Amino acid sequence: METIKNYLDNMFTNLPKTNELIKLYNDLLLNMEEKYKELKNDGKSENEAIGIVISEFGNIDELINELEIDTIEKGSGLPTITLEEANEFMTTKKKSGFLIGIGVVLCILGAATLILFDGIMNNTYLGKRLSEDAQNLPGVISLFVLVVIAVALFIYSGMKLEKYKYLKEPFDLPISLKSNIEQKFKAFSPTYMISTILGVSLCILSPVAILIIDALGNESLENYGVVALLTMIAGAVFIFIYFGNIKKSYSILLKTDNFSKEKTEDKVSEAVTAIIWPLAVIIFLISGLIFNKWHINWIIFPITGILFGMFKAVHKIIKGNK
Repeated sequence: METIKNYLDNMFTNLPKTNELIKLYNDLLLNMEEKYKELKNDGKSENEAIGIVISEFGNIDELINELEIDTIEKGSGLPTITLEEANEFMTTKKKSGFLIGIGVVLCILGAATLILFDGIMNNTYLGKRLSEDAQNLPGVISLFVLVVIAVALFIYSGMKLEKYKYLKEPFDLPISLKSNIEQKFKAFSPTYMISTILGVSLCILSPVAILIIDALGNESLENYGVVALLTMIAGAVFIFIYFGNIKKSYSILLKTDNFSKEKTEDKVSEAVTAIIWPLAVIIFLISGLIFNKWHINWIIFPITGILFGMFKAVHKIIKGNK
C-alpha cells in the first residue's frame, strides 16, 4: 500500500498545491487503495496487485487535461504561456537561428570570396593584366554585398524576436504544456548531439585542404585551400547557430533555476565570443593577405577554440566557487 502512495506522491511532486489538485490526489489515492484491496481479495499477490493498480493509473497529464483542472496556482500574478504562444515562439526562434546562421555564413563567405578573387587574379592571364586596385575590386565588392545582406538578416531576425522579450521574465507554464515541450526536447536531443558532432568535425577537418595543397607544393593553389577552410568553418558555424537556437528555445520555455543562474554566465560567454572569433578572423586575414602565411595561419582557429574552451571552463569554476 505504501508503494502506491509513494508512486502517487512522485506523480504530483512537481504540481502546484491547488485545491483541485489536492482533491484529485485524495480521490486517486482512495480509488487506487480500493482497487488494490479488491485485487488482493481476488487472490492476487501484493506485487501483482500493485502492478495492476499502477498500470491502470494512466498518464497524469492526460487525466488533468480530461478533467480540465487548472495547474497554475491562483494569485501567482505571473503571465501564463499558452500552447499557441509556445509553438509560435519556437517556430520564430528556429527561423531566427536559420537567418542568423545564413548571415554569419555570408560574412565568412565574404572573406572567402575576397581570397578567392585574389587567387584568381594572381593566377590568370586576365588578372595579371589588371592593376592592383582593379584586381582587388571584385573581391571587395562581393565582400560588401554579402555583409550588407547578412546585416539585413540580423536586423530582421532581431525584430522578429523582439515581441518575445517578455519570456526573459518569470512566467507560468501549464503542466500539460510543459510535459509536451519536454517530450519534444527529449526527441530533439539526439539531433542536437549529432549536429554538434558534425560541426566540431567540420572545424577539425577544415585545414585538410590547406595541408594537402601545402604537401603538393603548389603555392598557386593556396588561396583555394583557404577558401575551402573558410567554407567548412561557415558550415560548422551555421550548424552551431541553427541547432543552438532550437535548443535555446526549449531552454527558455522550460526555464528552471539553473537556467536563470546561467544567464549571466551565458552573457559573459556571448560577449567573449563576439570579440574573440571576429578577432581570430581578422588576424587570419591579415596574416594571409599581407604576410602570405596561408600555409600555417589556419592554426589560428584551433588555438582560438582551445583558448575559448579553457576560458569557459575557468569561468565556470570561478562562478561555481562564489
